[in-house]
Amino acid sequence: MATHQGVDFQGIVISRNDYKERDMLVKILTDKFGIKTFFVRGARKRGFKLASAILPFSHGVYFGNINDQGLSFINGTRELEQYQQIYADIKLNSYASYILGLAGAAFGNDEPLPKVWFDKFATAIGLINEELDPAIITNIIEIQLLERFGVKPFLESCVICGSTQGPFDFSESYGGILCQQHWYLDIHRMHLDQRTIYYLRLFSVVDLKQLHSIKVKPETKQHLRHTIDTLYSDEVGVYIKAKKFIDQMGSWDQLLKKDGDR
Repeated sequence: MATHQGVDFQGIVISRNDYKERDMLVKILTDKFGIKTFFVRGARKRGFKLASAILPFSHGVYFGNINDQGLSFINGTRELEQYQQIYADIKLNSYASYILGLAGAAFGNDEPLPKVWFDKFATAIGLINEELDPAIITNIIEIQLLERFGVKPFLESCVICGSTQGPFDFSESYGGILCQQHWYLDIHRMHLDQRTIYYLRLFSVVDLKQLHSIKVKPETKQHLRHTIDTLYSDEVGVYIKAKKFIDQMGSWDQLLKKDGDR
């Protein structure tokens, strides 16, 4: 088992769990080593010097010893920041947890993480903390992660003829969009409206670092959620615990809206 002694790495704390009487196991998404679990001795003692560094959604530069397999160890940290809005808001917390859960499902523990993906996850969490629409930020990550799960839908043009002129619809059977001339090839196509198609195509290529504002109609957001859920259910088969709570929040919002319309 290889050990990397005294290395620096960027990290986002995913979760932590009590271990024995005074210690903790802390799971961190790192920029160099993927998702690692750290044994933190004395973390539950009063006055522990790294207490803030191992709070969920802490983000900073850590240094310590990294084992390729098994538990690793944190020696210290610098440039630490807290995602305060996420930490204080259960809705933002749920979306951020879901994104980090997707990171774990896509890359697994102890697997090196391409820096481009660490940057995407960190940018997404940062935008959610800035209170940009967390549902849309999450949709973007979900669409772009499909390739990692081996399910990259072809959204650039019609999969049959290469036409870039709509209207389009999405076909799971053909793994991408069909122009209207070829809708007849798949009677089970998704029958999506053109605005939903537009955002699916946009989300597949948008750079989160260039995103400064988001405004999507509630109806379109619902269609996007249903479409992406269908793709993940039918093609990916990944279940993230935080997603259940997000779905429950959506149901509560609908109930509150109905009560308000009465």
